[in-house]
Order: sequence, then structure tokens, then C-alpha cells
Amino acid sequence: MKVGKRLVQYAMTYKKFIIIALLMLTFSVGAELTGPFIAKKMIDSHVLGIESPWFETGKGKDAVLYDGKYYKREKYFKKGETKGKEVRILQVGKGFYFTDDAIQFDGERTYRNGVVTIKKGDDIQKISVQKISAPQLLKFYNPEIPRIVRLILFYFGLLLSASLFQYGQHYYLQKAANRIIQKMRTDIFGHIQRLPIRYFDNLPAGKVVSRITNDTEAIRELYVTVLATFFTSTIYITGIYIALFILNVKLAAICLLLLPLLYLWIIIYRKYASKYNHVIRSKVSEINATINESIQGMNIIQAFRREEKMKEEFEVLNQTHFQYQNKMLSLDALTSHNLVGVLRNITFVAFIWYFGGGSIGVGSFVTLGVLYAFVDYINRLFQPVTGVVNQLAKLEQALVAGKRVFELLDEKGTAVNDQRIPRYQGNVTFDHVHFGYKENNDVLKDITFDAKCGETVALVGHTGSGKSSIMNLLFRFYDCTRGEIRIDGVNIKDMSTQSLREHMAIVLQDPYLFTGTIASNVSLDDPHISREVVEKALKDVGADKVLKNLENGIDEPVVERGSTLSSGQRQLISFARALAFNPAILILDEATSNIDTETEAIIQKAMEVLKKGRTTFIIAHRLSTIRNADQILVLDKGEIVEKGNHDELMELKGKYFQMYQLQQMKKVG
Repeated sequence: MKVGKRLVQYAMTYKKFIIIALLMLTFSVGAELTGPFIAKKMIDSHVLGIESPWFETGKGKDAVLYDGKYYKREKYFKKGETKGKEVRILQVGKGFYFTDDAIQFDGERTYRNGVVTIKKGDDIQKISVQKISAPQLLKFYNPEIPRIVRLILFYFGLLLSASLFQYGQHYYLQKAANRIIQKMRTDIFGHIQRLPIRYFDNLPAGKVVSRITNDTEAIRELYVTVLATFFTSTIYITGIYIALFILNVKLAAICLLLLPLLYLWIIIYRKYASKYNHVIRSKVSEINATINESIQGMNIIQAFRREEKMKEEFEVLNQTHFQYQNKMLSLDALTSHNLVGVLRNITFVAFIWYFGGGSIGVGSFVTLGVLYAFVDYINRLFQPVTGVVNQLAKLEQALVAGKRVFELLDEKGTAVNDQRIPRYQGNVTFDHVHFGYKENNDVLKDITFDAKCGETVALVGHTGSGKSSIMNLLFRFYDCTRGEIRIDGVNIKDMSTQSLREHMAIVLQDPYLFTGTIASNVSLDDPHISREVVEKALKDVGADKVLKNLENGIDEPVVERGSTLSSGQRQLISFARALAFNPAILILDEATSNIDTETEAIIQKAMEVLKKGRTTFIIAHRLSTIRNADQILVLDKGEIVEKGNHDELMELKGKYFQMYQLQQMKKVG
């Protein structure tokens, strides 16, 4: 499905707000577009209206006294009211003249010695007139003034209404946009939780963050600014063309030439803008990823004096981003005022050419009011054109950002299943399991073993031998390519990942703590884990002794990744977290490698009690920590080369024996 359609689908989630906003916008635009028509009516019907026929009448409303007689405009006579002799008021230059002669036609007017001459082609008519004084002229305008004031007040009321509707549409459109982006960000974040671990192997965290924040913000601009501008402009342009055709069909037809020119320009613009914006958004993601990586590894960067190197790498990305931003800037500069200016000039040249051919002047079929309204509408026509052109950049940014967001949402995730299963016993079987992170490149080969409930199974081997990969398969972070993994006789592929992991816990070599408190990091805010359980878990692993010096105890604030705590404290909290969930299967992935000897002794003492009733897997480099394991699996290049307990493996005098002896020699040394 195209990006545009999917963005519309998101918008339809809150279509009520959007429809209200767009209706208000329609009323607002309609109110504004009545301005030129009101001005036309004021000019033609009231300012120039005194040149229309007047008739002699009696004293009364709208009647004007002149030279001892009362006169009233034809349009102000009521039905059935008697009309006297017709008279006219003619304007020649700046002067106004009164005549009771009949006017046969209208045309070019001149005044000389009490006679107005009207010439139209070869036809000439001479009319005897009397010059009207300024005070008397004002009397002829008196009936028009209240009507002009009412029109002005009416227009003012329309503008006030338009501003209220404008506020309403802005409020509801912003509200809808915020809701849409809120839902989109929630969907993205929720989807990220369901993505397989494999997806994040080659995707920096900064790029994911960029899609949730920067890209969704660009999409927000689409709903708030671009949508409003395009809809407003469409209504404006449609309304203006309707008004132009009402005023004059030929002139309106000339103005229609703007639309194909504008459409052609939009096609050209989008061709290049899409290309540039793809690069810009991509570079923003890479910049975010680089910044995130630099902050996370700042101690290493500074320790190894890599500040300048990191700066150079960042500058390469920044320079590319800068270059494409400049290209977009050049493209936008061409499309905004330059384009609109050219189109405006073309329109006014056509306009002047049309009227320059003799279509304007006294006696022309175009009145001054029509002319004023036409010029006003043409000027107004370029406001929405400018708006559309200026929003093309944001439109392209939003479409590119939308494509990136939907690509992430289209990644296949693990279905969430809230079904809870009873706590399984924890009998684990690996049956001829093969696995590779890349196709046709197995890192685990024919792994077969059984771990009974309550047993402790240790995995040892050199780096890259496949120890952590076995645990990744057990947790179903990845699925094996061949073979089966069973828990209590059930293939784990037949279990939902949520159900499977509900009764499993893991402690990593580098424990991860979340922003919050020590207590919240142990319970992970699970409502099923009470404060008493948290306290007991911390006590069972001996953390109460290590954390007793903290000012707030287990309510001590924890900043990002627990950077204010020692590695031993972080590891103990991680242990307590695992135990608080009372897992059937507990995995310790080199969990004691970063802990000092004193803290390790505390943990080892607690673990002898805690391992009872659950299957425990220990990945360890310190072989002294797994001497009491029920089963030790020795891995080499993805294969189990030795299997047994400590004493059995020492008797074999194979790889385990060599590794153990080597570590003992190092310890003695």
C-alpha cells in the first residue's frame, strides 16, 4: 500500500476531529472570499449607483430634494409606487451633472458649456445638463450611506466569524494531528517490542530512535500544516475561480492556464525533492546513531584519545547532510517566490493585454466594481498558490518520513499472546540442534543434551564457541534451523514467546538497569511482584549488605543504565530481578565475571539455596565457579566436545582439564 494511503488511514482514526476542522476551514475561507463581492456591490450599486435612473417622486424615505423637487432611485421604489419623470446623474471626469433628457446609449463622455457629449463609435448624443455642487451631490449619496455602512458591518461580522472558525479549525486539526502522532508513536514503540532480536543486530539504536521521534514529527507537520494549507488552498482556488467565472467568463478562462503550469511545476519539484529528502532523512538517522554511540562509549573514546577521529567521522555525515540541505534550499528557493512571481506576472500581462484591447472604459461591459473584484481575486489567487508551493518541501519530507516509519512497522514481529500457562518444571532437552546467524554458516552443530529440573548445567568454552547462542535459542531470541528444543517434552516453537519467557529469567554479564529506583528495577513494575518479594529477593542474593549504605535504600534513584552504581551493585540488582520472578529456568550469562571476589562469594553462597527447584544454566569463564554444577558442557567451534561433572571431566584430561589447569596456573602466578 502506498505511503499516502496509509497516512490517510491513520488520519481516519480521528476523522471526527479532522472533518470538524475542515468544515470550519471551509466556512472561514468562504467568509473571507465574500469580501470582493461586497466591495463590488458597494462600488457598482452604491458608489457608482447614483448614475442609475432616478424618478421624480414625493417627499419620503430615500427621496432627495433637488431644485425644489424630490427624486428617488428606481431600485428604491416599492411595488406599485408611482414614478414621475426620469432623470439621470452623469459623471464626467471629476464633475457630476444633472439632466432630465433621455440617454439613448452610453460611451465616451465630454463636457463643455452646459452640454455633455456622449460618443460611441459613429453615434453622438448631446445632452443639456446642470452641474451639481458638492453639498448637493452629498445629498444624492445620503440614501447610499446607511446601506454602505451595513455592508461594511456585514463584512466585519464575516471576518470575525472567519477568525473564530480559523481558530476552531486550527485547534481541532492540531488536536487530531497530536492524537494521530501519539497513536503512531505508540504503534511503533509497541511494534519494536515485538521485533525479533535479529532485527536489531545490524540496526543502530539511534536510527530506531530517529524513526520514532524525528520522522513522526515530520509526519505531524503533514497533518497540521500541509493538510491545512492544501485544503485551504483548494477551497480558496475553487472559490476564487467560481467567483471569477461569475464575474467574467473570458477572464476566468485566461486564469485557468495557471493550473496546468502549477501542476507541471509540482511534478518537477517532487522528482528532485523526493531524492534529496531520502538522503537527508537517512543522514539524520545516521547522525543520531553516531551521537548515541559516542555518548554510550564516551569513556572509551576519551580513554583512547579518539575524540578527533570521532569528530572527523561525524563531520563526514554532517557535511553530506549539509550539502543535500543546500540542494533542497535551492530547489525551494526556485519554487516559492520565484515561481509565484513569474505566474503572477504572466497573469497580469494577460490581464492588461485583454483590457488594453479596448474592453475597458466608459460604456464597457465590465463595470468598475467588477474590475476591482477581479483584481482583488487575482491577487488572492496567488496566496494559496504560494501556500501550496511553500508546503511542497514539508509534504515530501512527510512522505519520505512516512515511508521509513511504515518500513519499520512492516517488519514481521512476534505476535503478542497474553495467554498464561502454569509454571513448567523446567526439564530442558536439546535434540540435534543446528543454528546459524547467517544462512549456511552454522555456529551450533548437532547440540544434544538434557537438563533435568533442579539441575545446574554449566556451559564453558573459548570465546565464539557458541555458549551464548545456546541460551539465545532457549529464550527463542532466535529459532534453530534444524533439530528441536523441548521443555517438559513440549517443542518451544509450539509455545508463544511470552508464555515461554514468563517462567524464565536471565542475568547478563553487563546488567541493564532502567531509569527509576532499585525497587522498580527488581520488580520491573510488575503488579504481581510485591515490595515484600522485592526485599526478599534482594536479601536472598545478599544485596541488602552491599546496598545498605545507600541513603534511600531500595528506593535509591537509578539513572540511565545505573551509571551511579558500582558494577557489583548493578549485578546484584540484576540477580534479585531474576529471582523475584521465581523462574523455572534461570540463566546466568557470565554473571559473575565483572564482580569482585567478595561480592562473588556473597552470590555463590546465595545461589546454592536459590538453584533448588529450578533448572539453572551458567555460562562462565571462571571454571572455579562451576565446580558444583551437575553437568558441564564443553563447547568448541559450536559442538559439544565433552560432557560430565567436574570430577568426570578432570579425569578425562581433555579440553576442560587443560582450561582448568591453565586458570589455576594463572591464579597461582
